[in-house]
Amino acid sequence: MDISGTRNWVEIINGPNLQRIGRREPEIYGTKTMEVCLEELRTTYSESLRITYFQSHSEGALIERLYQLEDEGVDGIILNAGAYTHTSLALADALRAISIPTIEVHISNIYAREEIRRHSLLSPVCQGVITGLGLDSYRLALEALRSRLHAQSPTSARLP
Repeated sequence: MDISGTRNWVEIINGPNLQRIGRREPEIYGTKTMEVCLEELRTTYSESLRITYFQSHSEGALIERLYQLEDEGVDGIILNAGAYTHTSLALADALRAISIPTIEVHISNIYAREEIRRHSLLSPVCQGVITGLGLDSYRLALEALRSRLHAQSPTSARLP
């Protein structure tokens, strides 16, 4: 919980094909579904974070969601853009245009995969990147955002 007693709002955004987590290529992505992951995260962080979720296969819908979240006042974003990580200048430009702290995540280790997956167009406009730690990447990103949000709180300097 932040100093004012309200929960920070963090949205997890997943790009194309990530609705199949738990069934898609289990040797890479594991067998736990995103729904189970979200339930666990919401339970663990229910006191301090409001966690919402958005998934789309459409690059345009992802971009529209980023702008909508800024207009609605979201505090932080965890973004797994899937293959758009490596191809979407438009998504990178949208991240540049908003002022929401964003952590890029990848379930698999993108540096151990095909050459095209080893370069992210999004990393330069995100506050950090977590990759290769399975669905735990989302929890680690939440921890990083929660810590950053607390440090940015105007009254956090007065805390013991």
